[in-house]
Amino acid sequence: MTRALTMNDVLFAGIAIVAGLVAAFLLRMLLRWLGRHADRTQWRGDDVAVDALRMIAPWAALAGGAASAAATLPLTRTVQHHVNQTLTVLVIFAATLSVSRVVAGLVQSVTQARSGVAGSATIFMNITRILVLAIGFLVVLQTLGISIAPMLTALGVGGLAVALALQDTLANLFAGIHILASKTVQPGDYIRLSSGEEGYVEDINWRQTTVRALSNNLVVIPNGQLAKTNMTNFMRPEQELTILVQAGVSYDSDLEQVEEVTKEVVTEVMTEITGALPEHEPAVRFHTFGDSRIGFTVILGVGEFSDQYRIKHEFIKRLHRRYREEGIRIPSPARTVALQQGSVVFPQQRGTEPEPGDMTAFRPV
Repeated sequence: MTRALTMNDVLFAGIAIVAGLVAAFLLRMLLRWLGRHADRTQWRGDDVAVDALRMIAPWAALAGGAASAAATLPLTRTVQHHVNQTLTVLVIFAATLSVSRVVAGLVQSVTQARSGVAGSATIFMNITRILVLAIGFLVVLQTLGISIAPMLTALGVGGLAVALALQDTLANLFAGIHILASKTVQPGDYIRLSSGEEGYVEDINWRQTTVRALSNNLVVIPNGQLAKTNMTNFMRPEQELTILVQAGVSYDSDLEQVEEVTKEVVTEVMTEITGALPEHEPAVRFHTFGDSRIGFTVILGVGEFSDQYRIKHEFIKRLHRRYREEGIRIPSPARTVALQQGSVVFPQQRGTEPEPGDMTAFRPV
């Protein structure tokens, strides 16, 4: 039998509860002070840890005060057991949320550090959250005296049925994990698929990959399709790349002068245009005796894929202006017109395709 409730019991229980409240308040103030100091450091792990402790520490203090108050009261063994179980479940629940927040924050920090971009791969964060919450749920069941062995068996059988019903979803999930684990694609990379889609990878989650095109539109690609298609990653193994610009000059041009002038323009563009590589060595390679011109290739260096459009634009403008100043002629393709019995035939010169806007020379046959 339990003894009767006295004023001393109520007083001690009240003191225990007040002590728990005061401890929770002091811990919260202390963690807020620690959080301000953690913000000054470059490492993000301490911010994540302090943020998680802000949730678990006050709840643990409150639960400790409530448990102490219950211990001072003349409760029956059954009631005392239920109170302790309830408080334990609350603490486990708060601890589970805190641990999931810590682990997800650390995963995000590691992802950002390894990819070097602002975006993050949320698939790893979501998986870690689900795993920690599931473990916490099983611990709660075990604490309440519920056997989890039959539940795990039922989940195993039911999981097979769910896996058959969600084949596409699971395929996208594991494809996303494989893509990130193999480092084939990371957030921030510029990719181009064989189907034509291209852009910067914004995020890879449990189902799909989001790509931001240069037009600032978002392209959503299922992870399974991304894993199966042919893809070019312009950021790996290096972000810097070279681009080729095709050009040609007339046969009466001095090729030594053409090469020297072109290299000077390349050096000027590489030094003055944002996104170019100042240390890039100018390179001009003659390669073709065409029907109306001598063709050559100019090799330019760019910092990343999207910089090439601005650099090509400036290079072509400056090269065209410099050729006019130096008297170097860029010939236009010629076209032959033949008249046969009232019909007009346009046989093209071999290897020459007229372009829109080209000046065409007509030669009667």
